[in-house]
Amino acid sequence: MENEKELKNKIFVYDTTLRDGTQRADISFSVNDKLQLIERFDDIGIDYIEVGFPASNPKEMEVFGQLKNKKFSHSKIIAFGMTRYKDIPVEKDKNMGALIDSGAYGVAVVGKSSLLHVKKVIETTPGNNLDMILGTIEYLKKYFPEVHFDAEHFFDGYNENPDYALSTLKAAEEAGADYIYVCDTNGGALPLDALKVIEKVSGEIRTPLGVHFHNDNGCADANTIISVQKGAVVIQGTINGYGERCGNADLCTIIPNLELKLGKECLKKNNLKHLTNLSRFVSETANQSAYPHQPFVGQNAFAHKGGMHASGISKLSEAFEHISPEKVGNTRKILISELSGKKSIILKAKELGLDLEPDTGTAGDILKKIMDLEHKGYQFEAADGSFELLVREFGGKKKEFFKVESFRVLNERRADGGMMSEATVKVHVGDKRIIETAEGNGPVNALDSALRKAIISCYPGLSKIKLTDFKVRVLNEKKGTAAVVRVLIESTDGEKSWGTIGVSENIIEASWQALEDGIVYGLIHVGCKSGQ
Repeated sequence: MENEKELKNKIFVYDTTLRDGTQRADISFSVNDKLQLIERFDDIGIDYIEVGFPASNPKEMEVFGQLKNKKFSHSKIIAFGMTRYKDIPVEKDKNMGALIDSGAYGVAVVGKSSLLHVKKVIETTPGNNLDMILGTIEYLKKYFPEVHFDAEHFFDGYNENPDYALSTLKAAEEAGADYIYVCDTNGGALPLDALKVIEKVSGEIRTPLGVHFHNDNGCADANTIISVQKGAVVIQGTINGYGERCGNADLCTIIPNLELKLGKECLKKNNLKHLTNLSRFVSETANQSAYPHQPFVGQNAFAHKGGMHASGISKLSEAFEHISPEKVGNTRKILISELSGKKSIILKAKELGLDLEPDTGTAGDILKKIMDLEHKGYQFEAADGSFELLVREFGGKKKEFFKVESFRVLNERRADGGMMSEATVKVHVGDKRIIETAEGNGPVNALDSALRKAIISCYPGLSKIKLTDFKVRVLNEKKGTAAVVRVLIESTDGEKSWGTIGVSENIIEASWQALEDGIVYGLIHVGCKSGQ
């Protein structure tokens, strides 16, 4: 009985990040990238992984070749292909040979469900298109335990001619397809329209139904969820919604909604808590910046900035969050800004290991200082390192690792046309005065190198601290070159990352502020000890 209940609640997840995801304009995965992603998808419990189109290029064939000797604990590998060519017998179509040779567990075949595409794109007859679907699936069923059929442009085709669109599904069913997917290939379907189509299709075919939505009108996630509510048992999508044009349905949004809101089982039991980590791993592998406001897994998905919200969170988190962030492996953040109240300051300080609860007067002073600084252009939401140093300064706990006497930067254009910066810093560590000069490919790089040279003998742990990101924003563009700029620097010790900020009319000064804060924060937390 328990197994029947689990089966009834099971929704199969079909990931197409490695194929549809790579059709995004700025994404390309290497062979090794794909192999690493497949391992991660298997670990979290993705049911089907569509690896690619083996007939398309040598790289795809290499991936399939590498996979032939691999066994996975959960995931089934799927090769993607098309129905036979309109004028070629299926057994002589080279694409069929590539699919069979791929070594994949199963195959997904895409066929036309729109008369417009049948007549104008592949330029064949409606009857021949049905024969192509029927014959291809029948042929591939001899070689694969599972054959999946993607009814391409189904929603547009259904709007043009419902009977013909449905006939393509019935041809696939007759041929023995194990799963049939209705595809919104142009991404234009609205949720209520999708609902009506799914209801109709569910009544016409007995084969398990899946859905594939693109996000051109912003409805892919909603369309997928509503389809499950109306009978779909397989969802196709990509991690982070990567895909052609505006992307595909985002599995990182859909899976938590299905599991937490509808009680469905999508991933391996207790693995939903790994979803945020997977999302960010895929972003890094794709060389994409993670979208901070992405539902469930975004860096700011559970970030609270308003003072009333932050105060409420401390009393009852569920009053201000639709789920607990831990369920998807994310974390709650208290952001500090001019909108914060004293409670926000206290909570943020506690998050950083600093207790201001007994001293609300200090929290009020810090809040006043933050409001003044933000009026000048500072912004502490992404500068947790600078915020902690500010709290420590007010609490008398900010350690002085070094004292800056002065710094300067020279920029030189060389005969070969290249630019080089040279920085000199003069600092005091205890009673020792140190002067160091260093070159860099820019003024900030040169300053960073010179400061490190000056103090690393005193603080060897500094070698662990790396600058990972540098951002500049002009705050009042109309002032031109006299405008105030804000510099945000991100640093890491290999385990923890932190942001620091500087603001000035002089970009070098703003950069130095952020750079110095970043190093001081790092020295506090990596446990560096003076070598004096």
